[in-house]
Amino acid sequence: MSAPIPIVPPFTLETARLKVRAAENAWNTRDPDRVALAYTEDTVWRNRSEFPKGRDEVRAFLRRKWSRELDYRLVKELWSFTADRIAVRFQYEWHDDSGQWFRSYGNELWEFDAAGLMRRREASINDRPIKPEERKFHWPAPGPRPDDHPGLSGVE
Repeated sequence: MSAPIPIVPPFTLETARLKVRAAENAWNTRDPDRVALAYTEDTVWRNRSEFPKGRDEVRAFLRRKWSRELDYRLVKELWSFTADRIAVRFQYEWHDDSGQWFRSYGNELWEFDAAGLMRRREASINDRPIKPEERKFHWPAPGPRPDDHPGLSGVE
């Protein structure tokens, strides 16, 4: 079996959607080493109040994130794209070590190099406490969102 063909700029509607779903699937593994491979060695991020630079800092950031955000499940949706940039909106659900569930809402701006690696990621995120019965994302975690699970369109 051969390796999958990388999704590289310039993006089309189809390849932008594929890139977003590939990112969602990778993040839903909660594997910092795997996720970090989608970024350039010198990637620059803004995530809330943190500003990781480079793959090593991204890996450390993701390890901290997923040690606090338990049973994490993420859905991303393409918002807009250009030749080498993609904007997404997302929601994810998680709970803390006390069992309090949250839904986090956000937007990301991505910029890619010619090889399809993300060189810049800017994320704005807000959290809202939710009751367990308000959860929308119930697939087995870690793992990808099933193909028949709804996306975010029409969901608030």
